Amino acid sequence: MFVALLPDWLQDKAKVNQETIRRLLEENDHLICGIMKYQVKGQANQCIQYPHVLHRNLINLASVADATPTSASKSMK
Repeated sequence: MFVALLPDWLQDKAKVNQETIRRLLEENDHLICGIMKYQVKGQANQCIQYPHVLHRNLINLASVADATPTSASKSMK
């Protein structure tokens, strides 16, 4: 896992649990809804930081997924 990419509240945790993943997914949901809300209102400039945070969260989730062994590789061992 790339610790440098993880937010501060994740860097100190050696093990990422389901709660952490759930928090990131919920935050992504709120960010996407916020982006859509502002775009519909024609105020996209009001949420300029949302896509950046969303991108960071997606990178964090991808890092967790890359570091997590798949069930197929577990069954082969």
